Amino acid sequence: MAQSTQYGERDPSGLKERATEGFERMADKATDQFKTMADRAEGAAGRAAERGREAGERVHEVAGNFRGAVDKSVREQPMATLALAAIAGFVLGALWKR
Repeated sequence: MAQSTQYGERDPSGLKERATEGFERMADKATDQFKTMADRAEGAAGRAAERGREAGERVHEVAGNFRGAVDKSVREQPMATLALAAIAGFVLGALWKR
């Protein structure tokens, strides 16, 4: 049966319904794409957080090793350690001025 349009004209081919169905399909596809993108972003964020946690653990391990090396150096060669600390302070101070 023919459909009436807003202006009283007949729409024998059902153009309005087909257009509505087409827009609904497009909206469904867009929604699916957004869901896929959100899932991918969530996965990437999870992987980045895991890598950050691993990097933090490694930094903590290196810091512990460095502290052990400094403690050993202070016990075995206190003057050489003091000289290295003074040089490092001078270099950092010179870089800080710039």
